[in-house]
Amino acid sequence: MFGIEDKWVAAAYVLCILSTLLCVVYGIINWNKGGEDVKPEDVHWAQEEKKVEDEF
Repeated sequence: MFGIEDKWVAAAYVLCILSTLLCVVYGIINWNKGGEDVKPEDVHWAQEEKKVEDEF
C-alpha cells in the first residue's frame, strides 16, 4: 500500500487522515453556533478596561 510495508505505519497514516476529516466535519457542524451570553461582570470589566486604556 503506497510502499508502506508495516501495517502499523499504514494505520497511523489512515488514523491521521481520519482524525483530520473528523475535525473538519466537527468544525463545519459547529461553525455558527451561538456563544456564551454576555454576563454583567463581563460588561463591567470591559468598561473598566476602556477607562484604563483611555488613561494611557
